[in-house]
Amino acid sequence: MTIITALLAVLNIYGLALMYIDKQKAKKQKWRISEAHLWLVSIFGGAFGVLIGMYMYRHKTKHLSFRLGVPFIILVHISLYTCYILNVV
Repeated sequence: MTIITALLAVLNIYGLALMYIDKQKAKKQKWRISEAHLWLVSIFGGAFGVLIGMYMYRHKTKHLSFRLGVPFIILVHISLYTCYILNVV
C-alpha cells in the first residue's frame, strides 16, 4: 500500500468520525465542528468518509452545498488518483 493510499484511508476515517461527532454535538446543542473544517478534510482527501457520514448519520444532508460539493470533490479525487496511478501527470 502506498503512502498516498494510507493517507487517504486515514483522512476518510477521520472525515467519517467528524460527521459522527458533529451530529452528536448538534443533538446536544453543544459547540460544533466548523463547516470550514469539514470542507478542508473533504478537499484534502476525506470526502468519501464525509459523504458516508452524511448519509449514515443524516448529517448536513439538507445543505445543498454539501449534497453537491462533496460528491464533486470525490469525482475530482478519483480523477487525480487515476492520473497518478496511470502516471499521466
